[in-house]
Amino acid sequence: MGGKCPYRKVKKRRFSHKTARRSKFLVKGDDVVFDELKKLADVTEKPFPVDEDLPGMGQFYCLHCDRYFANDVARNKHFLSKRHKKRVKQMNGPAPHTQLDAELAAGMGRPDNGPKLMSM
Repeated sequence: MGGKCPYRKVKKRRFSHKTARRSKFLVKGDDVVFDELKKLADVTEKPFPVDEDLPGMGQFYCLHCDRYFANDVARNKHFLSKRHKKRVKQMNGPAPHTQLDAELAAGMGRPDNGPKLMSM
């Protein structure tokens, strides 16, 4: 009497949720965004180039989250969100891990044997 219901479509439900659809967009990694923010801190602010393929012609962009918005109101609403504030805090903190850090943690990088001792 038990078993799966033949009418239930679990797989369809998995991909219909908003967060599952959002993950299909290509997002820059934390280290790339961190480097861009450090570069843009030195440069004076200038308008973004117009791109018809992006939402809002590419004019409304969040640097920390790497997202484009349709208008200024949507972007300002995003600035007040918990997700954006968390991302800003993350990017203003210490530098994110790099490939070199991962290799050192796995034991594949250069060994740190300490200072050389005098041989007798």
